[in-house]
Amino acid sequence: MRSILQVLFAFVLLQLGGCGYNEFQKLDEQTKSAWSEVLNQYQRRADLIPNIVATVKGETTFEQDTLTKVVEARAKATSIQATPELINNPEAFQKFQAAQGELSGALSRLLVVSENYPQLKANQAFQDLRAQLEGTENRITVARGRYVKAVQDYNVLARSFPTNLTAKAFGYDVKANFTVTDEKALSTPPKVDFTAPAASR
Repeated sequence: MRSILQVLFAFVLLQLGGCGYNEFQKLDEQTKSAWSEVLNQYQRRADLIPNIVATVKGETTFEQDTLTKVVEARAKATSIQATPELINNPEAFQKFQAAQGELSGALSRLLVVSENYPQLKANQAFQDLRAQLEGTENRITVARGRYVKAVQDYNVLARSFPTNLTAKAFGYDVKANFTVTDEKALSTPPKVDFTAPAASR
């Protein structure tokens, strides 16, 4: 009896190995690892924002509305629980992505507006924070790129035959991935006008 069970167990192991089960384990861990790195970089950015806001507040004439939008966007982005399960929930993932995109937009606006304030441009602390923020944005881009690749590899396995049968049997659903916020705007070609401006009289 024991030898029959051992043979059956060995057969099951061989079948699992050939149907992509082990590959799912590997790629699932890779996506979780890549996602953790994305979250680390988003957290690094969120941690920089209070220092940037405090430095900018020192410029008493700075546009309050711009600062308020940054603070509100940070609060919204950090209020979403970014658990590993988030990548398995397309709706929650989309909300998370939208909140981070809103924060990116608010920070971009802050940095553009800060160019109009000579004292801020001369403030070494602000310039250091700005450099750290720009470096973090670059790290976010790299981390997101690695996550996109990890999810692509995983999703190809989950949707290909015969490994898609293993995916269905063990609940390995296709994972959410980053998307362009406004694809319609990107598909609209920019208007370019090469006509010379009318000469002033």
